[in-house]
Amino acid sequence: MSKAKKQLDFAINQFVVYPSHGVGKITSIDTQTVGEEVLEMFVIAFEKEKMTLRVPTVKALLVGMRGLAEPVEVAKAMKTLKGRARVKRAMWSRRAQEYEQKINSGDLISIAEVVRDLHRNDDQREQSYSERQLYEAALERLTREVAAVDGEGEDIAQTKISDVLDSRVVPVPVEPTPPAAV
Repeated sequence: MSKAKKQLDFAINQFVVYPSHGVGKITSIDTQTVGEEVLEMFVIAFEKEKMTLRVPTVKALLVGMRGLAEPVEVAKAMKTLKGRARVKRAMWSRRAQEYEQKINSGDLISIAEVVRDLHRNDDQREQSYSERQLYEAALERLTREVAAVDGEGEDIAQTKISDVLDSRVVPVPVEPTPPAAV
């Protein structure tokens, strides 16, 4: 499929993923004069941030804008969440940059990897402020896309993701108490 054809697949009222902002909705396709050039623009609303973004239609694919993930891709992301956290032994600043790049890539699986790697259970050590910020940013992006794909609210998507993350925890076996002597 050619790029020109693919960019026309975006339509008004369609949810799209803009890599550095997450899930937004195309509210209109306007024309705008910039200098002496007339550009056709996708107007994308990010409701939660109260932000509107204008993306030239010819640049949409180039900047990484894409439609929502397919349900199969969401299932892969959920499977990724179930996996074991992979934390490299590199310095935090290097890992933080990698996490930031994954979040801003707009790739659902990469975002799920960040959520998986930075998720902490109640019995694990505390997260630093920057770790928590990255985790929450990744979790929010993942939650919004899962909610939009499933057509459910963000609360339901959040619960679904939390259940998957919590299912990774291996329960500590409790020794049975011996019966009381009679």
